[in-house]
Amino acid sequence: MFRGFFTAAAGMMAQQRRTEMLTNNMANANTPGFKADQSSIRAFPELLLERMNKTGQMAEVGPLNTGTYMQETVPKFIQGDAKETGQKTDLALFDLNMPVNNANGLQGSVFFTVRDQNGQIRYTRNGNFTLSPQGYLTTGDGQNILDTNGNPIQLASDQFMVSENGLITGANGERAQLGIAFANNPERLIKEGNGLYRTENGTALPGAQGQPDVQFKLQQGFLEQSNVDISKSMTDLLTAYRTFEANQKIMQAYDRSMDKAVNEVGKVG
Repeated sequence: MFRGFFTAAAGMMAQQRRTEMLTNNMANANTPGFKADQSSIRAFPELLLERMNKTGQMAEVGPLNTGTYMQETVPKFIQGDAKETGQKTDLALFDLNMPVNNANGLQGSVFFTVRDQNGQIRYTRNGNFTLSPQGYLTTGDGQNILDTNGNPIQLASDQFMVSENGLITGANGERAQLGIAFANNPERLIKEGNGLYRTENGTALPGAQGQPDVQFKLQQGFLEQSNVDISKSMTDLLTAYRTFEANQKIMQAYDRSMDKAVNEVGKVG
């Protein structure tokens, strides 16, 4: 009886975590460059039950499922829609032709290169940039955008132009090339929050410029929108809630059975 109790509890925990993931997706439906998370739910290994018959030999009863768990969440790197803003500091990054990873059959993706406050290299698809008081091109929370040499980009004013290949030309003639990184397997990137990603081992991603099989495009005055599908997320959220509720009712049934076993069956005789 207790095995079934724990199996239902494991199902509730998996659906609760899935609900948290889906609500986070929906909360970021309007966050530029946000990539929706998708979950991977797995079953625990099954147990093979046996019983001892009257002759003392073991007879197979059958398998017992021990519940499920949410193994991991992985961002879904599908291109989001572009929205025109008219702001020169807004940049949208588009995947045009990306190599396919032979290991998983998925396409790679490109990212802006960022240096955070701790000096660590991070990557983002959120092109909602701004200029600091010192003229550095930064993310909304003040982290520097890097060029192809790994240096912060400094401009005299926000009157600059960005070409489709990432060449920045300032009003005073200053020039810089945006550092666009390429991830052959973006699903291996680790999400840190605020639209930032890092590699597993801390090594830098290779640059996308100069790779003939990697084609991308930048568009100034546009922002890539979140790729969250609101209608699908809402449907998945309702499904997760109903599954949670079903497991909850199973636990309540087990609880009533245990209560009867203790308070009624235990009094017999």
